[in-house]
Amino acid sequence: MLSMTATSTTVEPDHMVLGVDTHRDTHHAAVVDHLGREVADAEFATTPDGYRRLVDWARGYGVIARPGVEGTHSYGTALTRHLRNAGVGVVEVDRPDRRTRRARGKSDPVDAYAAARTALSRPHAPKPKNADGLVEATRVIRITRRSAVKARTQTINQLKSLLVTGPAELREQLRDLKTPVLVKACTALEVTPRPTEPTEATATALHRLALRYQQLTTEIRTADRELRPLITAVAPAMLDRLGVALEVTGQLLTTIGDNPDRLRSEATFAHLRGIAPIPASSGRTHRHRLNRGGDRAANNAIYTVVLTRLRLDDRTRAYYRRRTAEGLSKRETIRCLQRYVARELYHLLISLPLSSAPLPHQRGARTAQP
Repeated sequence: MLSMTATSTTVEPDHMVLGVDTHRDTHHAAVVDHLGREVADAEFATTPDGYRRLVDWARGYGVIARPGVEGTHSYGTALTRHLRNAGVGVVEVDRPDRRTRRARGKSDPVDAYAAARTALSRPHAPKPKNADGLVEATRVIRITRRSAVKARTQTINQLKSLLVTGPAELREQLRDLKTPVLVKACTALEVTPRPTEPTEATATALHRLALRYQQLTTEIRTADRELRPLITAVAPAMLDRLGVALEVTGQLLTTIGDNPDRLRSEATFAHLRGIAPIPASSGRTHRHRLNRGGDRAANNAIYTVVLTRLRLDDRTRAYYRRRTAEGLSKRETIRCLQRYVARELYHLLISLPLSSAPLPHQRGARTAQP
């Protein structure tokens, strides 16, 4: 049988540890005993039937404790969800580092056994994201929105670049227009079916780029209408905080996933966002530096909150003036403010009832707003 013992610190002598090296089409699983000795390994297809056969195969060697899976939020997402539905607490393991691979070689069985031994030796390994709730739905829609925003920025840059190098008559007609008016004017340009000279070709290209810009804008607005009820259903209190708008809340929710209990402490939350100091001392030099790891998109979200409050919040501006008067640089003061914002939002995030959040259509008229 399978046992949900992912939070225990030791593995019983009669228990086994499962490790899985994940790929797109196949997963390679391996089982080790409580001392890390190799027991068996096998390969399974990345299909619902393959996941069932993997679980049945693992059961054949006894009670499976603390299974470790590589790529729990990429190739191993579906397997992680299947194991969790089967009552198994999965822990996330990293792939072997380059030094280990140079010493031991690289193969699917080697990596699977390494995943099992990592899970065995790390009783407090991080939990993977559940990826089965409203936050996961938010993440998926935000992917399409983010790509549309990036493509729209590229489109308007191309349009303005064409104006710079285009014929003088077109450039003089459109050069001083703001972006919304410029796009509207370009959509009204006369398009030649078979352009034969630069002015006609440039007008045609500007027309097409303007239409593309409008289409992408419509796509972004549609995504916003879809995201608002999802985010409001999950974290209405977050949206009430100054500077924490829809995009910031969506990013922070995406970072923590559907199970905020993964965040063991406020310090964990700060490290996850790359805004916690870490030691950087050597010899007689004792100092700290900023952690450049973590989720940089979440770091940027908190940075956005700080900039907004510096414009609109009297207390934040007073703190900024006081710390800069004490000798801190602008960058150091903003880092301190980011830490305060992270502390504030952490307590909001861990209190979210994500597992029991009502669906958007269950919240009534509040989520029906565009």
